[in-house]
Amino acid sequence: MQLRFARRVANAKKSFIREIFKVLGQKDMISFSGGFPNPSSFPIEGIKAAAIKVLDSDGANALQYSSTEGYLPLREYIAKRYFARFELKVDPSEILIVNGSQQAFDLISKVFLDIGDTVVVEKPAYLGALQSFGFYEPTYKVVPLTETGLDLVALKDALKDNPKLMYVVPNFQNPTGLTYSNENRIAIADLLRKTDTILIEDDPYGELRFKGIDHQPIKSVLDEQTILLGSFSKIVSPGMRMGWIVAKKEIMEKLVIAKQASDLHSNYFTQRIITQYLMDNDIDKHIETIKAMYLKQREQMLTSMKQYFDPSITYTQPEGGMFLWVTLPEGVSAMKLFESAVVQKIVYVPGDPFYTVGEDLNTLRMNYTNSTPKEIDEGVQRLAKVFNEAIKKTNSR
Repeated sequence: MQLRFARRVANAKKSFIREIFKVLGQKDMISFSGGFPNPSSFPIEGIKAAAIKVLDSDGANALQYSSTEGYLPLREYIAKRYFARFELKVDPSEILIVNGSQQAFDLISKVFLDIGDTVVVEKPAYLGALQSFGFYEPTYKVVPLTETGLDLVALKDALKDNPKLMYVVPNFQNPTGLTYSNENRIAIADLLRKTDTILIEDDPYGELRFKGIDHQPIKSVLDEQTILLGSFSKIVSPGMRMGWIVAKKEIMEKLVIAKQASDLHSNYFTQRIITQYLMDNDIDKHIETIKAMYLKQREQMLTSMKQYFDPSITYTQPEGGMFLWVTLPEGVSAMKLFESAVVQKIVYVPGDPFYTVGEDLNTLRMNYTNSTPKEIDEGVQRLAKVFNEAIKKTNSR
């Protein structure tokens, strides 16, 4: 029998990070790969208490089907938090609860993308978004990142043909850790305002700033044209798979229809637990604890890299979030060195999956949030052994 898969599946690529999981079980393996929050930050007791309270007070309803849009008190909480943080006015009816950002990408793609439609993305871009968009067979236009955000000259050129969608991560960008300046955000909004392009502003890391000051969402200056994404994965728990989409009414109506076709509604019991947890606990205090931990881990990684890496290796110094971006000298492939790193019991994500085209690139992403300072120092030493040796070989040719 011949299996006649849909073209979208036949052409789809596996997630490189999910493939990395196959080696993570090896003894003494240190991982700088996945974007895992530190499990010591999970509010286990608070979530346990919230779950018991929900079951004791309203268990029958909490275990029942619910509305597609999501639990109203949770959407009201999200709306109030946007106003408290940014004075951004969001109506709860403009919020859709989804199964993490990954479902958000899928629903938005279903609603907007036909085969061959253009999506503008950062260079490099979050690989999970590229994988999700890729199922709908778009054409990509890429805009390079600078230290302060998108290259505005390249963006202006990319917007000439009025693309359908544009996807960005302005705060502690995945994979680079870079943050767009306020000036860059305003300039992006000015350029998009001249088009019909819908901006997808993904903000899973914005609450994790441990240096500098917060920046306004692009949505605050481009409201009608922006779809804003948020997540509880990085500030409560990723295993609960709970995120949200903020969009205006006309877009939201289509997203709700698409979600009804996908899963009716996100896990209602989990929504109730998260809401109860947020009502009973000081989330800001909890986030401060997370930020203090991540700052310490980031500082350790930067200190170790400066100590052990060859001086020709450069890297970003993020003010928050979970990642930094490493650039090896030209001609040194992070992908080709991956297996050598695995032999040394250390894994990272090579840069290749973060680009729409290109292979054997000299970049890689490193996560610092899911390792102890001691593991970070040891892991960087192991990487230095692999990278420095490869650089010496390249230079001696």
